[in-house]
Amino acid sequence: MDMENFNERKAQFWLNTAHFTNDIYTGMLNPIMPFIAAKLGITMAIATIVLSLSHICASMLQPIFGFFADNLQRRIFIFWGIIMTAVFIPFAPSVKTLWLLILFVILGSLGSSFFHPQALGLSVRFTKTDISKNMGIFMGLGTLGFALGPIVSSGVAQFLGMHKIPYLAFLGLLVAFSMFCFIPKIQPNNTGTKTHHDFIKTFQTILSNRKLNLLNIISMLKSLVTSSCAILLPFLWKDMGHSAFYIGFALFAYNFAGGIGSLISRKFENKVGTKNVFYFSMISSFPMMLIFLLTYKTYPIVALGTFVLMGLIQWMAVPVTMIMAQSVIPEYKSIIGGFINGFAWGVVAIAMTVIGFIAQAKGIMPVLITISAIPAIFSFPIIKKLFKL
Repeated sequence: MDMENFNERKAQFWLNTAHFTNDIYTGMLNPIMPFIAAKLGITMAIATIVLSLSHICASMLQPIFGFFADNLQRRIFIFWGIIMTAVFIPFAPSVKTLWLLILFVILGSLGSSFFHPQALGLSVRFTKTDISKNMGIFMGLGTLGFALGPIVSSGVAQFLGMHKIPYLAFLGLLVAFSMFCFIPKIQPNNTGTKTHHDFIKTFQTILSNRKLNLLNIISMLKSLVTSSCAILLPFLWKDMGHSAFYIGFALFAYNFAGGIGSLISRKFENKVGTKNVFYFSMISSFPMMLIFLLTYKTYPIVALGTFVLMGLIQWMAVPVTMIMAQSVIPEYKSIIGGFINGFAWGVVAIAMTVIGFIAQAKGIMPVLITISAIPAIFSFPIIKKLFKL
């Protein structure tokens, strides 16, 4: 193996490790939020807003940070991103007031927003062959990290106490230092006074692209289901009397299955075709949510198995969506990664601030059934139009 290939493999390893680690932190709050809410004396609706703020700050600004990452071409975003996430998210459960909770959640989530677009762009930059495979690994490890977050935080909270969660910050700081040492430096791109002009032109180009707009809509519809499940179901399970660790395990299994779905998406796509991956992923959530509704009280094991299977199928289309989007305008990989992996989730997070109040008034399961039907209904016209472009 020559030195160039060695450096690329080394960069891929640490980018994948950092993605895995960063997303552990982003997955920590959902399972323990019902218990944080009880400690602070806030309602499910208010707690949903806090989690929605987390998703908004971790997502909505990713395209903007992606723009500066593509132009500056310095590693600053991946380093400071994971440092902020690793420090502020673990300390959030220990705060004493709602306003401090909001502050820590926002700062930690902004770190994730810093990290993701540049990491996505560099993952492609350091891949010379089989981009689909490497993107699947990168996305899959992020999802596996996000899956591990709930069981880590809930396990520490239940068996050691919520006040021990801040010690988890050391892992992220160690990974950030390792990235600084082992990910190769890239030459800066001095754009001078053109940056403002390029900023407007770049976003006009991206936002006017019909294919990218459709892929963003697909990403939004899918994240609507996954975000609603991750935020609302912990409150359902807590009301049923389940422990923090049970809730953390359920979310771990769901997201872990999603990571497996990302890892096997390329093989599945080769067998059934790209279009069918989208259909299968978007339509299946509705019937599986109906099965969950019919079994979660009387046959909880069946309901949990259905929930986990839903995660595997939903995430199969994530790497496919990302690769297709980045291939539309290859020179804007980080920005497009920010849109697909971030902005789409941020739009859904804004919607979740309202959905939380509706779920509190009308019930969690009726809301989840309605939400899971939306991608199934709109999948046919959107996907049909996408593959005509």
